[in-house]
Amino acid sequence: MKYKIDVLSALKSNGFTTYKLRKDKLLSESTVQKLRRFDPVAWENIETLCDLLNCQPGDLLEFVKDSPDTELNASVEQAE
Repeated sequence: MKYKIDVLSALKSNGFTTYKLRKDKLLSESTVQKLRRFDPVAWENIETLCDLLNCQPGDLLEFVKDSPDTELNASVEQAE
């Protein structure tokens, strides 16, 4: 999965600064950091983001199939 948009920029455009997100306990500091790095977040947080941005998960995320190399490396690591 990868983000279609810069979620933090979209939130800021809707009046939700990172300070406000943390202060109002809408998202944790670790979740904000994950969004900065475009790392995946928990589905609970996706639900919160969709609520804040008035959108659907598909507006934020898209499925990207892992490359065969990635799948092979994961298989090798599991075997070890």
